[in-house]
Amino acid sequence: MLKIMRYLKPVEWLWIALCIGFVVLSVWLDLTLPDFISDITREVQHESPDINNVMWYGGQMLLCALGSVAATIVVGFIAARVASRFCKELRSRIYSKVDEFGMAEINKFSTPSLITRSTNDVVQIQLVVTMGLQSAIKSPILAIWSMGKIATGGVEWTIATGIGIAVLICMFVVVLALAMPKFRRMQILTDNINRVARENLTGLSIVRAYNAENYQTDKFEQANQDLTSTQIFSARAMSFVMPTIATVMSALTLAIYWIGAYLINSAGPGNGALELFSNMVIFSSYTMQIILAIMMMTMWFIMLPRSQVSAKRVIEVLDTQVTIKNGTAIDGLSGLKGKVEFKNVEFKFSPTAEAVLDNISFEANSGETVAFIGSTGSGKSTLINMIPRFFDATSGEVLINGVNIKDYDLQALYNKMGYISQKSVMFDGTIRSNVAFGDIGNEMSDDDIYRGLEIAQGKEFVQNLEDGLESHVARGGANFSGGQKQRLSIARAIAKRPEFLIFDDSFSALDYKTDRNLRAAIKQHTADTTVLVVAQRIGTIMDADQIIVLDNGKMVGKGKHRELLQNCPVYLEIAKSQLSEEELAI
Repeated sequence: MLKIMRYLKPVEWLWIALCIGFVVLSVWLDLTLPDFISDITREVQHESPDINNVMWYGGQMLLCALGSVAATIVVGFIAARVASRFCKELRSRIYSKVDEFGMAEINKFSTPSLITRSTNDVVQIQLVVTMGLQSAIKSPILAIWSMGKIATGGVEWTIATGIGIAVLICMFVVVLALAMPKFRRMQILTDNINRVARENLTGLSIVRAYNAENYQTDKFEQANQDLTSTQIFSARAMSFVMPTIATVMSALTLAIYWIGAYLINSAGPGNGALELFSNMVIFSSYTMQIILAIMMMTMWFIMLPRSQVSAKRVIEVLDTQVTIKNGTAIDGLSGLKGKVEFKNVEFKFSPTAEAVLDNISFEANSGETVAFIGSTGSGKSTLINMIPRFFDATSGEVLINGVNIKDYDLQALYNKMGYISQKSVMFDGTIRSNVAFGDIGNEMSDDDIYRGLEIAQGKEFVQNLEDGLESHVARGGANFSGGQKQRLSIARAIAKRPEFLIFDDSFSALDYKTDRNLRAAIKQHTADTTVLVVAQRIGTIMDADQIIVLDNGKMVGKGKHRELLQNCPVYLEIAKSQLSEEELAI
């Protein structure tokens, strides 16, 4: 927990110092009250007590109590402010860090876990910081100061108090030893239930189509039961805390008065007995302050184990070394534009894993269309995702305009590329905000947007919408068909006028006519753009300037459509599965 405090800003440390000052003031005022109780006790024991003195001491007690309340309110205000600002900073840092992650880091943590870490875990930290600034600081100060006050009050009373505190400490150690592993597991199970719920919601149509509601319900119930069982165990362990404190408090109060009665009876009548009675009242008050301090500390300790697990999970994200490092190059070598070159590229997901890509070498020049085809799992998407640096080559080089891709400034690199993923990704907003997306999108005119839509074969359906470019897009594009979303995604990439257009199997939702018109429009209007296409349909890529055939991560063919039909058995097999004899002959 202390490790995560390094993210506190200097101004927040100043607020914490001010908070400690008000805590000390509050404790001093609380511990001054028993002194006035002692004065009132002595006064009323006189044969003719002075009511004015009693009122004077009572008035001072009231002022101390009001001062303590005011100081406590200020401490609560500062604690809430510091905790809220601190957790705002943590959320911002987590978001920024995740934004830098490559696919390797995203896969390491998983999306549900990252969501839980930036929400649930941060909330746990916020709660414990808020309580800590109020309870964890005040409790030890109050307990130690109270012990100092009662240290000279009587050996018997001191021993009784020490035994009570020892019992409470032993109880805390046992409970925390039982609860800590469960709190750690609780956060993992929270990730799991988040994952299951997210899967069910995103795949709701598939679940219903396959009558899998009961299966999904059973899976959720199992995840829910695992989390509930862990929470119940933790709650049962913690349930011993408050009854034990109450029992010790009652026993300690009884012991103090029993010892006091014994001492007073032994002293006999006189001033000695009156002094012992006064000391017993003061000792009882200070002892209750110690128990109160322990109770406050207990509340904090109940929250601490889970927040420690949460803090560790947040630190894991923040301390993760990003594999995709930013470079400094803004542009390529002079005279080169739109050129991609792979030199003996190998890629593995981990050092011990089998190579997904092995010895890949090819060139793509400005204005060319290079296509990648192969069976499922042959490495097509992995290869093309290395160009925008979603993955980095394990060995070999990827060059953009003659410069190693690892040397590029990432922002400059991304501005050169228009990327269309396998799954059409739409953001909540409007058609305008989705097509004119990102840094370059801020500079786009309506003409640029409509140009992208026209090339992507989406202009007509957008103009037919009542609000045109201002038409609402639901999260994920749920209010559009698959083909409409795909055309909007393609328009987004084309509208930024990139050097490179990357299609990662992005034509699958388009009919053959739209596919053909789209490819013709791209060839006509983006003649100076390098187009890189991953496709499953040979009809989509047969006119490409260069087709690269992949099989089990290896490049087994390279050339034009006709050449590959003659000299690449893998390509010929794919072609035969998709084209008729007449089409093959043509």
